[in-house]
Amino acid sequence: MAHQTRLAVATTGQGTYEITPHLAAFVREAGLREALLTVFVRHTSASLVIQENADAEVQADLREFFHRLVPPASDPSMRWLRHTYEGPDDMPAHIKAALLPTSLSIPVSGGRMALGTWQGVYLFEHRDSPHRREIVAHLG
Repeated sequence: MAHQTRLAVATTGQGTYEITPHLAAFVREAGLREALLTVFVRHTSASLVIQENADAEVQADLREFFHRLVPPASDPSMRWLRHTYEGPDDMPAHIKAALLPTSLSIPVSGGRMALGTWQGVYLFEHRDSPHRREIVAHLG
């Protein structure tokens, strides 16, 4: 038997937003002991990542790394971009989402996500302004 839910995540700008507790509650409520959880973000300018959830510096360093890797369109190194009419953060957000996953598969074992001790699941927002992001979680 499959179970599915949608999560709405309100973001306040670029950065990571932990969704592990929401996914854990969904898995627990579904009552399946052994399954596969698929998580999918329904946007082209955000991603999903599994990362360390013990030290907030990891999230800050990730954001800074991707900012340096793909700077805003206003940066002189990005003058080759054509898609710029939605703001200097838009096309770089699409590039970041192309580099990072928009879906994840997480085994469920013993009724719990089989994440490592320090692992958490995050929505990675790549736009500067606040957004309402929708995530679909499917357990089967």
